Amino acid sequence: MIKRHLAGLVFGLSLFLPHCVLADPAKRIIALSPHAVEMLYAIGAGDAIVAATDYADYPEAAKKIPRIGGYYGIQMERVMELNPDLIVVWDTGNKAEDINQLRTLGFNLYGSDPKTLEGVAKELEELGKLTGHVEEASKAAAAYRAELIRLRTDNASKSEPKVFYQLWSTPLMTVSKNSWIQQIISVCHGQNVFYDAASDYPQVSLENVLLTLPEVILQSQEEGNVKGVDWSQWPEIPAVKKQHIYQLNADLLHRATPRALLGVQALCDALDKAR
Repeated sequence: MIKRHLAGLVFGLSLFLPHCVLADPAKRIIALSPHAVEMLYAIGAGDAIVAATDYADYPEAAKKIPRIGGYYGIQMERVMELNPDLIVVWDTGNKAEDINQLRTLGFNLYGSDPKTLEGVAKELEELGKLTGHVEEASKAAAAYRAELIRLRTDNASKSEPKVFYQLWSTPLMTVSKNSWIQQIISVCHGQNVFYDAASDYPQVSLENVLLTLPEVILQSQEEGNVKGVDWSQWPEIPAVKKQHIYQLNADLLHRATPRALLGVQALCDALDKAR
């Protein structure tokens, strides 16, 4: 479960993939990440997807797409059988050797791995060009940008509650300044108590959390994460004492898709309860 949980978040050094240019719009697409599947559907190109990877489960129609692998590897024989005219790879979520092999085999590759909230809109537009859905992509990107601006504006002058984001419970993990989640916390005007941690997704001890005295504790909704730590044992933590511990939908928070803004709104709503 922890591998699935982190797969949508860890942004390492991406493979260099040249800008993809196709002579004709892609009609047979393999999307090698859940977020790429979501974005293709968001611009009206979902019907062109002939294969995807594990956990590509949104929208509902995506659950019917044949699976050809996951973070552990891709079934190359199936890729060759399907003969796609475009493969949307995940620079830091697919195995490097798989991406290199796909390149060697001569497939058209587009590297999808938005690093910023603003980058989601840009990628929608890029996918629109590749699939012939330029107008739909432009509308989706414009609506996304407008909503992101609204969220930033609405939260800019609010107070900054101290936030502990519980990425996972065993081991206890959180996020710091260069993480995807930190961008969301920033939009909501929260103060991440582990902002300056040495790594993007650090392991921390319960003692560390106690010392920071967070006013809000945020957890993903997975049962293993929620039940992994019994925070009621530490009533000296303000978030525990005032019952400001909230569970949020990880798919909305951890996937770089238009739905990420629903995750931003949910996180902002949680912080508002603690203000």
